[in-house]
Amino acid sequence: MKYSFLVLFCILHFSVQGQSVLKQSASLTIGEVKTISSSILKEERTLNIYLPQNYDATKSYPVIYLLDGSRNEDFLHIVGLVQFFNLQFKMPDCILVGIANIDRKKDFTFYTDKKDFQKEFPTTGHSAEFINFIEKELQPFIQSQYKTNGTNYLIGQSLGGLLATEIVLKRPNLFSHYLILSPSLWWDDESLLTQAPELLSKSSPKSKYIYIAVGKKEHPVMQKDAETLVTILQKAQLKDTKIDFKSMPNDNHATILHQSVYEAFLLLFPFKE
Repeated sequence: MKYSFLVLFCILHFSVQGQSVLKQSASLTIGEVKTISSSILKEERTLNIYLPQNYDATKSYPVIYLLDGSRNEDFLHIVGLVQFFNLQFKMPDCILVGIANIDRKKDFTFYTDKKDFQKEFPTTGHSAEFINFIEKELQPFIQSQYKTNGTNYLIGQSLGGLLATEIVLKRPNLFSHYLILSPSLWWDDESLLTQAPELLSKSSPKSKYIYIAVGKKEHPVMQKDAETLVTILQKAQLKDTKIDFKSMPNDNHATILHQSVYEAFLLLFPFKE
């Protein structure tokens, strides 16, 4: 009887403890999820948004726009880098806007008349609409929801890097800072590189920062195209534009994003002395 009572006591004791732990649990929230209805894209788009820890609605903030910004893609670990560089380096408080994907091949590529590309990638060719969405709907929406200071970053990798390059060449003043990582400039038989010198000669960009990175373990075409883009931008002698290039010795196409963004942030935001 004594042992039965002891067993019963232990069961009740740990059950109560377990219940108290459950009552103390809560969701871990690191941002907001907003939906924007786009008349240009004719669909609703999800935005994953990270705000600074001490966000103050009366203050103005820079905005980092992240392509491939779904929660199961690049949003979470770029949030980590932003938080780390704000804590340990001279990065100001920033708003991070992750643009969640629906069909990245459709959104990030411009039209091609190459039949093999059309056959392999049947939904592609609508980057013009996506760029219009960014300019006419997304940026105004963010500006209506938060106080922004006009400093806008764009981070794009792979096909996202192709889109970021297209914006640099065709609508350079949409953003003040471009982080272009392993851009897929092979698209449409490298036609964007062919057009780049003429496009740059016609543009009038304001002060800009352009960072380009590629991995040494990537396909040789990726390396060559990224280096060619850097050379074209340097030859254009864009006024008040700083261009940085990083060849990442240990990275391939799958691993480059995190480390290359880290390296870009190191260049932009020195360590706090």
